[in-house]
Amino acid sequence: MKNKKLDYILLGVFCTIIFFGLFIFASAASVTSNSLFFSQIFLGFLPGIVIAYLFFRTPLSLIKKWAPYILFLNIFLLILLFIPGFSETARGSARWIALGPLSFQPSEFLKLTFVLYVASLLTAKISKTKRKSFPTKEVLFPFFVVSVLIAFILLSQPDLSTLVIILSTAFVVYFVAETPLWHSVVLFFTGVIGFFIALMIHPYQLTRVINMFNPQSNPLGSNYQLRQMLIAVGSGGITGLGLGMSQQKFGYLSFPASDSIFAVLAEETGFIGSIIFLLLLLLFFWRGIVIARESKDKFARLVVVGICSWIFIQTSINIGVTIGVFPVTGIPLPFVSYGKSHLLTEMAAIGILLNVSLYMRRK
Repeated sequence: MKNKKLDYILLGVFCTIIFFGLFIFASAASVTSNSLFFSQIFLGFLPGIVIAYLFFRTPLSLIKKWAPYILFLNIFLLILLFIPGFSETARGSARWIALGPLSFQPSEFLKLTFVLYVASLLTAKISKTKRKSFPTKEVLFPFFVVSVLIAFILLSQPDLSTLVIILSTAFVVYFVAETPLWHSVVLFFTGVIGFFIALMIHPYQLTRVINMFNPQSNPLGSNYQLRQMLIAVGSGGITGLGLGMSQQKFGYLSFPASDSIFAVLAEETGFIGSIIFLLLLLLFFWRGIVIARESKDKFARLVVVGICSWIFIQTSINIGVTIGVFPVTGIPLPFVSYGKSHLLTEMAAIGILLNVSLYMRRK
């Protein structure tokens, strides 16, 4: 059933996004040192190409078979963060495992491994079951238990923003898998209630939500980063100040190479550059949906939907934070922001998308 024809549209869109992102990242990282840029290239981008190729060449049946074990390995790595000597703390959170000079963030890998697990769970349990006799206990219960376990671990770091992305993505996959509607209703309201409980547990996160509705308050305190990002976006105008010419990255934006990188992009390329970047991401999302729709395998379809939803949700949150639509949080912009762990995970996801594209129904 294999067509052996790569989706060159998806590959072309991805290459355009990644190289455009590298130019913006090089500009944003120039305010610190060149080591940041070389670290992203040699420890993120180049190894990511290798990982993408490995996932591209790995049979989908093998990925499906090993998905639960990969997830449990990922959860084990998350648990290691609570053992002294393994974790590295930054910005008040213990999210990184340190191995000598190298470090990585297990929660970033979870964005992909949980999608693979949910897709394998759903296809294994309901592929041969009629809708009227849906195996609720075999599907909803393990999904709910693993989700609660992940939520407990991530909230203990704490990392609410990553948790929102992971569970939102998993919810989309669960919803499109022809599961009973009441399952989705229960999961949705449980998630909303859990979100507000999490805000109460960590009051500073609730403060960020409140500040979102009043960006003019405390401009030199809790709303300082938001104000500077809005200034950067507005300073770009229609055509931007030019590549490398951002002013806000010099000590005004808190994290110009990571969380605030879209503000640098908007300031240097302006409205036109920002729209082009968004159109590229929408084209990427559209192509992914085409691949999912034309795929012959249900597991492959769910994985593609999960990957596209994850990239779309994360991009929306990052850009939404930059323009004040969402509360300030440390979410990287996919394919662009600094961060080796998230870039490696996204490159692996690209490899899987290209792998699935080989099995599309060609018209």
